[in-house]
Amino acid sequence: MPIAMPAPVLLAKDFRSDLKPIWCPGCGDFGVVQAVYRALAAIGRLPHEIAFVSGIGCSSRIPGYTTAYGFNSVHGRALPIAQGIKIANPELLVLVAGGDGDGFSIGGGHVAHAIRRNIDLTYIVMDNQIYGLTKGQLSPTSPRGRKTVTSSYGSLEEPLNPLMYVLSYGAPFVAQGTPADLPGLTAMIEEAIRYPGFSFVNVQSPCVTYGEESGQIKAQKARMKTLESIGHDPADRLKALGLAQDYGRELYTGVFFRDPKPPATFDALVKARQAELAVGARSREKILELFVQR
Repeated sequence: MPIAMPAPVLLAKDFRSDLKPIWCPGCGDFGVVQAVYRALAAIGRLPHEIAFVSGIGCSSRIPGYTTAYGFNSVHGRALPIAQGIKIANPELLVLVAGGDGDGFSIGGGHVAHAIRRNIDLTYIVMDNQIYGLTKGQLSPTSPRGRKTVTSSYGSLEEPLNPLMYVLSYGAPFVAQGTPADLPGLTAMIEEAIRYPGFSFVNVQSPCVTYGEESGQIKAQKARMKTLESIGHDPADRLKALGLAQDYGRELYTGVFFRDPKPPATFDALVKARQAELAVGARSREKILELFVQR
């Protein structure tokens, strides 16, 4: 009788690659990647069982800083590629990383379809309200009045609200965190990964080079409010939408919405359909013979 081997005990360092991060000193993304390491260690999946996909931007460097399979895709296209990976190999744990510009500007149209399909992905967006990699242009979440290299007199546009966006499209798991609360962010990412369906984590990750003083780590720590402390019930989508309207005014952290009855995931439905169609189907060899005969 085979002897059952104990599950490996994984540590955060097991997910840290030899590639050294090149973010600006003090960047919030350092805290995000540390939270990801710790969350993955708690999950207990080995690095080769994990795929990490990103787009383009400062935050999109994260896959290279992990020991998981990594795919640094083109700007705004991380979600379609991650969906393809998950459908092709449903056994993989698939995470997606990007910034507010990557996710809600050029890639904004993909978010809605990832949500409606409810593919089992964890999408972590590092929201710093600026294009940091390309030298401080206005981003879709920049507040009105913000002066940047592309809005020297101040932005005339209202910011896009990522929380309202994903909640309105029906995302079954929506949370927001900050590296100013690393234990809280770690727990939130772990919970998002464990959730059976599309999960979205918006991280207020400040840009120290082009970001505003009011958005830096120290300021975030002073103004953040946990949703738990105000008695929010994460099973109530309407209340979550109400709280999400304060994006940009209040810094709420925690789980805004968690569907208590997770809907079936698209990848699971695809797997079931494939099994259904495989019953009585010709073998690959038989199909090839038909082509040869013709």
